[in-house]
Amino acid sequence: MLSKSQAKLFFFLGTIICSLLFVGLTIDTFRKIPGLTHAENLTPSVARGKVLWEKNNCMGCHTLMGEGGYYAPELTKVYERRGEGFIKAMLTDPTAMFAGQRKMVTYKLTDQEKDDLVAFLKWIGEMDLNGFPPKPTLSQENK
Repeated sequence: MLSKSQAKLFFFLGTIICSLLFVGLTIDTFRKIPGLTHAENLTPSVARGKVLWEKNNCMGCHTLMGEGGYYAPELTKVYERRGEGFIKAMLTDPTAMFAGQRKMVTYKLTDQEKDDLVAFLKWIGEMDLNGFPPKPTLSQENK
């Protein structure tokens, strides 16, 4: 059993050690962020694409990096899955892509704005997100 003074010492030392560990891990994480996000690939086009993403409230329906609405598809790796041509076609006329299904709003985007959104989605897809989103399991083994 600890005496009152020993308990205080234990508490203060534990708090100091845990606080230093927390600060150290935070600094380590911030040092790794540029490499994980590929900050060197940030271009003005990517920045404009993010502004368009926010201005048009795409996150109201779509999910990006696990955040956003669940009404429409997850778009973190859409560039890898579908490619530039599909994304631009979807932005041009979403109702023609999947007739009779849920419909995305048709935005009147210029070619430059479409290029910017594609650049933004490509940059997002190249981030190292530690395996997120997981690749879908398409096998029938679990049945």
